[in-house]
This record gives sequence, C-alpha cells and structure tokens, in this order.
Amino acid sequence: MLALFTPQHGVPDLIATPVTNAPATQNVQVTNPQLSTARAGHYLCRMSESTWTGGCLCGGVRYEARGEPLFMGYCFCTDCRKASGSGFIPFIVVPGAAVRITGAVLTHILKHADGREAVRNACAVCGGLVYGGEVGKSDGHTIYAGSLDEPALFKPSMAIFTRDKPDWVILPPGLLLFEGLPS
Repeated sequence: MLALFTPQHGVPDLIATPVTNAPATQNVQVTNPQLSTARAGHYLCRMSESTWTGGCLCGGVRYEARGEPLFMGYCFCTDCRKASGSGFIPFIVVPGAAVRITGAVLTHILKHADGREAVRNACAVCGGLVYGGEVGKSDGHTIYAGSLDEPALFKPSMAIFTRDKPDWVILPPGLLLFEGLPS
C-alpha cells in the first residue's frame, strides 16, 4: 500500500514506509507525524451525499468513496466490540471500486472457524481504526462511520449480531435487527 499522504491547507506531509500484507506487529518508520496539527484541514470541505470522505485521527490514512453505500448499520459481534473498544462498530459498506484509500496501515486479519476473514485496517501512526477489507482484493469495504469527515451522513438501517449486544446499548427505533450475519 502506498504510504504517502500529502494533506492540504499547510499541514505537514506524513511519510511512512510501505506496508503490504504486513503482520500487525511490523514496525513502520514515520517521519514528521505532528499528530497535534495533522487533521486541521480535513474539516474545511463540505461533502455531498454522493461523496463520502474521512480518515484517521492524525490524517495519515484518508479515503474518498463515491455513490450510495450498499448498507449502513451497527455491528455488535464480539470481534467488532473488541476491535473498537466499544459496544459496537457503526459501519458503512461501499463497493470496492467506489473507494480510494491512501496512507500506511497496520492490517489485522482474524480467521473465523467458518472460513470467513475479518480484515481491519488501522493507521500505522495514530492507530485509528478506519476501514475493513483489503485494497485491490475486496469486492467491498467497510468504512467505520466514526472516521467520516461528516458524521451526520451516517444513516443506519440495520443492526447485526444483536445476540451479542451489550444491555447498556440503546438502539434507535426503526432498524432491521439480525441476531447474526444476514444472508
């Protein structure tokens, strides 16, 4: 994955070594991250509902997706709860061809007993969880809604793995509820 990100609005460049199918423990060398100022310029542009942009906390990983998402919802599976450190992950599924992702990531692949793989990508600098799937290999990507530049664009319609939902999570009304993964 190309590990060069050149933000706009006078924010310093962030350059890291490429990470290609690297285990999550691989060290990534970073030059001039300046985490305190790196995200300043990312909220100056207004998005339309046909363009979805976002990224990690420091701005080192960015994405732009075009078109309407396939799905939006909340995942309560144990994997998502543990990966997020929260009760769920709010997700947006977009076609793989509709999204462009830049930046150095640490990829974690969890193999399930049924053969599925959960692929999560976090910024190699700040550790912010940004998206799921492998760039260039996945038919679709799961964008984590907390990484959107405009969070109001997240309009969930479903909740999956509700059997694992913590009791303290209150769901908004009107969602389609699935105890597991919908077929």
